[in-house]
Amino acid sequence: MVTSQGTASVSFPFPSVWGIHSSIAGRTIIWGTLSIHSIIDNRVVGTVNFRGRPIPINGFWNENTKQIAFDSPYATFSGNLTIIDDQQSGIRHFILQGRFLMKPPSLQAGESGSWIATTDIALNQFPVSGNAYTGQLPPVGAFLTSNILHQHQNFGGRTRAILFL
Repeated sequence: MVTSQGTASVSFPFPSVWGIHSSIAGRTIIWGTLSIHSIIDNRVVGTVNFRGRPIPINGFWNENTKQIAFDSPYATFSGNLTIIDDQQSGIRHFILQGRFLMKPPSLQAGESGSWIATTDIALNQFPVSGNAYTGQLPPVGAFLTSNILHQHQNFGGRTRAILFL
C-alpha cells in the first residue's frame, strides 16, 4: 500500500516532516527540516527550513525509480529513497539521500555536495508492498537527521541551524 493523491502513488507518507543534513566536501554546512506537503501527479510541493524560515520547494517524484528532484531558490536537490524496517524497534525509516548544487543568489553558488533526509514511523502505520524496503542498517546520517527531526517536533517547530565553515 502506498499513499496516493491525484494520479501519483508514493512510497512514503505525506504530508511529512524530515530531518535534513547537507555537507560539501564531507564538511557539514547546515541542518534543518524538509517538509513535503503534497505530491500530486508526481509534482512535489513543500518547504525546507535551515535557518528558522521555511523556503518553498517544488520538484518531481518518480515512483518507479524512487527518485526525487526539487528546487529551492538557493539550490537544486536530487536523490533516491531507501526504506529500512527495524523489526526490533518497530520503526520504518524513510531515507532520502543524494546530491545538491548551490545556485545564485547563494554565496556558495556553483558548489555541490551531498544531503540526507530522514523520517520514521511505526511499522504498522504505513505498510509498503513488494520489495520497496530492506532489512539493512540505516546509514549514520539517518540517526543524525532523526535527532534533528525529533528536536524540531519537541521544540514546537523551532530549529537551530548549525553552520561549520
